[in-house]
Amino acid sequence: MRGPVVVLGDALLDRDVEGVVSRLCPDSPVPVLDETSATDRPGGAGLAAVFAAAQGAEVVLVTALADDAGGARLSALLAAAGVQVYPLALSGATPEKIRLRARGRVLLRHDRGGTSGEPGQPSDEVLRVIGAASAVLVSDYGRGVARQPALRDALAATRAPVVWDPHPRGPAAVPGIHLATPNESEVRELVPALPGASRLATASRGAQGLRRRWRAGAVAVTLGGDGALLCHAGSTPLVVPTPGSAEGDTCGAGDRFAAAASLALAQGALVSEAVQAAVAEASAYVAGGGVAAALPPPVPPMTAGVVGRGGDRVGVAAAATLLGEVRAAGGTVVATGGCFDLVHAGHVATLQAARQLGDCLIVCLNSDVSVAGLKGPDRPVMSEGDRSRLLAALSCVDAVLVFDEPTPDAALSWVRPDIWVKGGDYATGGGDAAATLPEAEVLRRWGGNTVVVPYLDGRSTTDMIVRSIGERTR
Repeated sequence: MRGPVVVLGDALLDRDVEGVVSRLCPDSPVPVLDETSATDRPGGAGLAAVFAAAQGAEVVLVTALADDAGGARLSALLAAAGVQVYPLALSGATPEKIRLRARGRVLLRHDRGGTSGEPGQPSDEVLRVIGAASAVLVSDYGRGVARQPALRDALAATRAPVVWDPHPRGPAAVPGIHLATPNESEVRELVPALPGASRLATASRGAQGLRRRWRAGAVAVTLGGDGALLCHAGSTPLVVPTPGSAEGDTCGAGDRFAAAASLALAQGALVSEAVQAAVAEASAYVAGGGVAAALPPPVPPMTAGVVGRGGDRVGVAAAATLLGEVRAAGGTVVATGGCFDLVHAGHVATLQAARQLGDCLIVCLNSDVSVAGLKGPDRPVMSEGDRSRLLAALSCVDAVLVFDEPTPDAALSWVRPDIWVKGGDYATGGGDAAATLPEAEVLRRWGGNTVVVPYLDGRSTTDMIVRSIGERTR
């Protein structure tokens, strides 16, 4: 593949709540679910991106993230799955789909997040990565990303094969796509069926109608456990049956189908070959246990908040409130990050200089788990609770966001700072210091900038620890 596989569309936060039902509600004849566990995962375009990344492909997700806890959770889950997130701003709340389950059966689905918000403008880097893709999957969930004019122009201009997984509330596909992958119910909504027509006749008529309407190369209608029907330029459709019968949780099977077809096209397969590979992948996915078995273990959520002094400025909720206020006023968001173990004068100088560059400063703080992974089992000296409280008590710090990963990429993709600041020996290595920052590439995804600020020589947490140990051993 000459470039990454780009997934473009609406990412959701899905949550499965498992429980036990042993009684009815006393004031209404409905079951009471006693929760035993809850699992978060990316949904919508996010799930399709995770499926593609699980096959070893380099995957870029272009989606919109809101300034709320759901957006922060989504970013962390996607980063943990190896997906590179190129975020757009999203007004409103992160859409969430919550399934209440008992003994493997769904009792109720609770959707929240309200009406879809408007996605922001894509950066030049987003448009560049679409143009450099080996394949593009548009995973439309009807919430606005696929309508964004600049993104549609980029999709029309790319030379990569484009797969369009449509939604009845979404826009028409960009003319000239290689393959559309609606399911049966979506086809019936988009192209009304003739009375009395058979299932295959309805699917074939709908697929040919969409192919002409969208000027698409081909349309594959997924038929659940019966495989798929492919209509292309010829008058006779191709029916691709499943390799065997498969029963189980079908949640995400359509996303698995579209992702598999996109990967096959990226590797040079014919459309008919890509559809056959996608049917086989989706069938194996359902037979293997569905989404619960296919996804990696979930990562713990970012710190929601810290109780105590400075607690109202620590955690996802504090950062989300701050981001909303600053962006509503048209302000500049500045962020910096690090372990900040044994805060010293060098740290304070960096934080003060960073705060002067904008209208707020968010510190992305490595958690205890993250610090130990980077610096060894004897670190940190101070717990994340103490470190976050100390930072939040500084007048130059407006919010602290604690993250568990080795890098702040997931936190940055959610915060989307206008400016990322680092201090220290980055500024003394010669050449273009900002270009050497490991976070510079991430900042370019939404048009952010990286800078360095002067460093106070002779200040080092490690040196302080070494001197302290030396003093105690004399």
